[in-house]
Amino acid sequence: MALKVGDVVSKFTAKDAVGNFFDSESIIGKKAAIIYFYPKDNTPQCTAQACGFRDNYDDFLKLGVEVIGISSDDVVSHQAFAEKHNLPFVLLSDSDKAIRKLFGVPSSFLGLLPGRVTYLIDEHGVIQMVFDSMIGMKHVSKMIQKLTK
Repeated sequence: MALKVGDVVSKFTAKDAVGNFFDSESIIGKKAAIIYFYPKDNTPQCTAQACGFRDNYDDFLKLGVEVIGISSDDVVSHQAFAEKHNLPFVLLSDSDKAIRKLFGVPSSFLGLLPGRVTYLIDEHGVIQMVFDSMIGMKHVSKMIQKLTK
């Protein structure tokens, strides 16, 4: 069952882009966060989305919001992706798709691709917005719009 507005995000753990253990409780429930699920490192839409979050990262931080990207790519892929595009935020490897299942992120394109869904979570760990679209840059603009209105 997919998480929706008003739901509280459950605890999860994963490896980040440098292989460190990440515990969601280090951020979720302590400060606001954008968690975005994307299909694959270094694909055109995913790169545009990641670079959009990068280009607006300082603005998100000024608004008190951390950014976390999640895909099923491994740590090595994430590390290269983050270095290539100077991504300043956390990328998590969800190789077993456990976090994707926890959130209930659907597949897209006839079930052939992992879905692209972004969650805006408040400082209490409650989901304030869910945005589902395969167009990567729309996720960035929707989060900015929600946070600044």
